[in-house]
Amino acid sequence: MKAVVYPFHPAGTVTVPPSKSMSHRAIICASLASGTSIIRNIAWSEDILVTLEGMKKLGAHINQYDDYAEITGIQSFQDIQDTNIFCNESGSTLRFFIPIFSLCKQAITFHGQGRLMQRPQSVYKEIFDRQHLSFQQDQDHIKINGQLQAGEYTVRGDISSQFISGLLFTLPLLDKKSIIHIMEPFESRSYIQLTIDMLKRFQIDVEWLDENTIAVEGKQHYQPCDYTIEGDFSQFAFFGVLAAINHDLCIKGMDITSKQGDKAILSILEQAGITVHTEENGYQIQHGIINPITIDLQDCPDLGPILTVLGMYAKGTIQIIHAGRLRIKESDRIEAMETELRKCGVNIHSTQDTITICGKTQYQGGVHFNGHNDHRIVMSLAIAASRMEQPCTIHGAQAIRKSYPNFFQDLQKIGGKVVISDD
Repeated sequence: MKAVVYPFHPAGTVTVPPSKSMSHRAIICASLASGTSIIRNIAWSEDILVTLEGMKKLGAHINQYDDYAEITGIQSFQDIQDTNIFCNESGSTLRFFIPIFSLCKQAITFHGQGRLMQRPQSVYKEIFDRQHLSFQQDQDHIKINGQLQAGEYTVRGDISSQFISGLLFTLPLLDKKSIIHIMEPFESRSYIQLTIDMLKRFQIDVEWLDENTIAVEGKQHYQPCDYTIEGDFSQFAFFGVLAAINHDLCIKGMDITSKQGDKAILSILEQAGITVHTEENGYQIQHGIINPITIDLQDCPDLGPILTVLGMYAKGTIQIIHAGRLRIKESDRIEAMETELRKCGVNIHSTQDTITICGKTQYQGGVHFNGHNDHRIVMSLAIAASRMEQPCTIHGAQAIRKSYPNFFQDLQKIGGKVVISDD
């Protein structure tokens, strides 16, 4: 699929889709609960659908409706329906599932697409090896065999918080207390807190002993819970940057008390000189001059691609630090944005862990972009194209289905002109 994005001035109000991160967590917790939960305000992106299908295979009974799901939790981990688990390209699904599916006490094979099986899993490999359990990974699949045991876990904090969340879902179901020690540097701490908050909604007790140590009691039982998914700040960021570089927008569907790490987009915009007004269930972002700032991605790596777009329209230089994990996502997101933005004359360069963009106010456009099979790259390029003088074509635009299938329709609702066709 290709998308031709024409220059436009957005106007009006856009409603952001529900949080993918919170949807994964709620579906998993409900599937582990003894009883029936209703999870509302779900957007059926590809990533969420593979999590849903995986929990069905584990034995959860799930009825899927327009924007909600009725989930009755599994009765026994020995009731698994199929030991081949497809995770598509969802890193969250795979890393959340590996510890949980170890409870089946049998050989489980995880499959994926794209770069998924190339993404680092060394944290789990080391844990399984220490416990003398089987963990085998190649370019096509991961095979595990054996149940994780309660005890002390020491986990690196600089690869992905998803490993820690995977353990947090699983350890309460073991027979004894466990302790997780998180090594410095501890990145994406906010995502761990999102997991803990979701666990508490399902009556699972998890305690911080200090800033880097978590205690998890064993022999706990997930209790059913009705929960409504809040708006996604990582998706909000695309419209927030669109407003900042182009024209004022009202962005709705948000929980202004949210603890999502990507809520940092608000403070980043304000630091860059953009006015942000808090409203009921959302924010108004005003167009303005983008001032030079340094942006730290340590706790919000998913914002990286769209912040390079903010930088390309800055009055001066924007530097992004602690960006290294962008290189091990669905694409090497640093290389992808460098490659594509340079096509339209952006002064951008990087090191392994930083990105530097020297901005200007206008670009000619009229170029053909490659979406790099990455939803966040495609959406970021669409926002970049909105301010150019000539329309730009994005090839591989179908990647948005991974997280935000209605992205282009939502752009059109606020005045965007996007023409979709087969690639």
